[in-house]
Amino acid sequence: MINKCATELKDTSALMESADYRERFKAEYYQTKIRYEKLKNFNTRIEAALACGKEEDVPKHDCPLEVLMHQQHIMGEYLHILEVRAQIENIKL
Repeated sequence: MINKCATELKDTSALMESADYRERFKAEYYQTKIRYEKLKNFNTRIEAALACGKEEDVPKHDCPLEVLMHQQHIMGEYLHILEVRAQIENIKL
């Protein structure tokens, strides 16, 4: 069982290797959630620095913010789909 406060992808490795699809499903959800939260935090830092006019504080990124924000949005939708599916299949996340 994974700790719900886990923030590292390595914490999901045992679930990924399970023979039970429900455990692998949880691993997929947790991995996506971890990646989503990190991207969200990164995007927020960029937005905050730009909003304050502090160009020097903008985290380095090679991709336009709009693309990063779109990725975050799509990942959020995917997490929602996984959450709905978990409810349907009685998988406790």
